[in-house]
Amino acid sequence: MTARPAPTAPPRKRRSRAERERQILAVAEQVFADEGYQAASMDDIAHRVGLSKPMLYEYFGSKDGLLMACLHRAKQELFDTTTTAAAGANGPEGLLHDCLLAFFRFSDDHAQAWALLRNEAAVPVSSVSSELESIRLQQIGFTAELLRGARPDLDEVRLEAYAESIIGACERLALWRERRPEVTARQATEHLMSLLLPSLGTGA
Repeated sequence: MTARPAPTAPPRKRRSRAERERQILAVAEQVFADEGYQAASMDDIAHRVGLSKPMLYEYFGSKDGLLMACLHRAKQELFDTTTTAAAGANGPEGLLHDCLLAFFRFSDDHAQAWALLRNEAAVPVSSVSSELESIRLQQIGFTAELLRGARPDLDEVRLEAYAESIIGACERLALWRERRPEVTARQATEHLMSLLLPSLGTGA
């Protein structure tokens, strides 16, 4: 009786460049968030991904370039989250509520991304600091547009002031929740709504 040939393993599917980049960014985001920018090692990231270190540099150029790519992804995810919430909201109060809730849920559901966004003091690279500020300005601009639709009576200076204040309050509350993990995203939203609504009402 002729022996059957031993079964061979199916060929490993080769990842596309886009898939590989997403994998690298997911791993790098976690490493940067867990260990901090200074302590994070490109050797460690390459090992976790299953690439050589030179190949990792081929994708992103440098450690700074890899961090910038992580920040770009976090920026887009945050923007997508809040714009989706805005699209499904009803009325000015519902709009504010749903966007605030989306922000706090983002900080819960994307803990590594949020850790990168909030930890700018630990990254002594001017280009990275500029990117972090651009993320903040993106959210401020988005918030100002929402306020413009809800409160057309407000002048530009007050719109900017309100938008800056709302984003600053969101960031501080998100940090506060790290010390108060029992506070849910919905509870944080209600706290901030209670503070903001008297000032944002049509009679302000």
